[in-house]
Amino acid sequence: MDSEKNFFFSESIFLKQSFISGIYFFCVPLQSMITSNKRKIINDPVYGFINIPSEDIFDLIQTPVMQRLRRIRQLGLSNMVYPGAEHTRFAHSLGAMHLMYQALDVLKQKGIDISREEESAALVAILLHDTGHAPFSHCLEHFFFSCSHEELTKHFMSECGVAQTAIDVFSGCYGRAFLHQLVSSQVDTDRLDYLTRDSFFTGVSEGVIGTDRILKMFNVKDDELVIDQKGIYSIEKFIISRRLMYWQVYMHKTVVAADNLLSKVLLRAKDLQQEGRLDYESYPLSSHLYYFLDKGQRDLSDREALEHFRLLDDSDIWSAVKVWSGHGDGILRRLSSSLMNRTLGHVTIQDNPFTDEQIESVCSYGDEVSRKYFTATDELHNKAYNFNDTRINILFKNGEIKEICDASDQLDSSFLSKEIKKYFFYQI
Repeated sequence: MDSEKNFFFSESIFLKQSFISGIYFFCVPLQSMITSNKRKIINDPVYGFINIPSEDIFDLIQTPVMQRLRRIRQLGLSNMVYPGAEHTRFAHSLGAMHLMYQALDVLKQKGIDISREEESAALVAILLHDTGHAPFSHCLEHFFFSCSHEELTKHFMSECGVAQTAIDVFSGCYGRAFLHQLVSSQVDTDRLDYLTRDSFFTGVSEGVIGTDRILKMFNVKDDELVIDQKGIYSIEKFIISRRLMYWQVYMHKTVVAADNLLSKVLLRAKDLQQEGRLDYESYPLSSHLYYFLDKGQRDLSDREALEHFRLLDDSDIWSAVKVWSGHGDGILRRLSSSLMNRTLGHVTIQDNPFTDEQIESVCSYGDEVSRKYFTATDELHNKAYNFNDTRINILFKNGEIKEICDASDQLDSSFLSKEIKKYFFYQI
């Protein structure tokens, strides 16, 4: 017998002990690895263990369009304010799927008839709902394609070969509206997860909502999603928390500065490419990013653009920014270096639009070229509730249904309909 190692064999596993370390290693045989069980669990820091409900779902998780989401941060450049905000769209998609599974279970326990096909379609729809997102998410929403990320998502769903029912549920075309409302509405599994997850990773406690409580209060009336009367206070907190998270995280002024700076970097790079001055050979970058810098904004008819987009993620952008921080063009070099080193510039926010006189008084740049790349002005919107969207309805014990503004003692229609609009001027 070998003096250092002793091997014990069985039909199912190898047990290996090192006499030096005293540690046992359990090794799965090659045959078991090939035919491994796809009913896996994933340890999520927010919810604990997440079950993969079926082999079909597991196969979808393994597709390139889903794995790409591992390389796209959920909150874009928000980690420049909140260092912990490193979570990805992949983790969010799994979390939303987990909440969808729980929501469907709650509804079935309440006697709502949901077929296996419908359950599978809802799970697939929420799992794939973010596959059309660009790198850095909303910041570069329309830089690559003229259509919305939802249209791109539908395209990728079709390419994945999912059932038409899943695409219809995602699009809102399926006959039972509550299934789409669980995917996309004013209180859906998407929002429930991203508020919970974003609050967890940023440490912003104002975003903490009663996710479990809200899920337990889900119900269906006339094929529409409703909230049981006992859940009204949880919905009130959900609406307030969402509004607070927008100001404290999603539209934090430093995040606004970082987003605008990244947009200016890509704007300058695209302009240089159109002038033939980007110098792709001396400053090489991802071919997937270069395609869009060269061709500009595309549409879904461009098959080559879709192929490039499928392989495009945050790393392509960061790699380019790093290369351009040493570029021969002074404007591109300054913009890229500023983003690399978090020299983000300054954002001034006020309640009214900036007048030309106000801009002149604060702007550090006189020439038109500098103003194009080093300044920006726009507006920020924050609306707690949208009366033009699917409404949040409360189901009372007597069967009566009231909209949240009529059912709540705290949130009346004047509060919910108020849109807070602010204006900013940015310069680096």
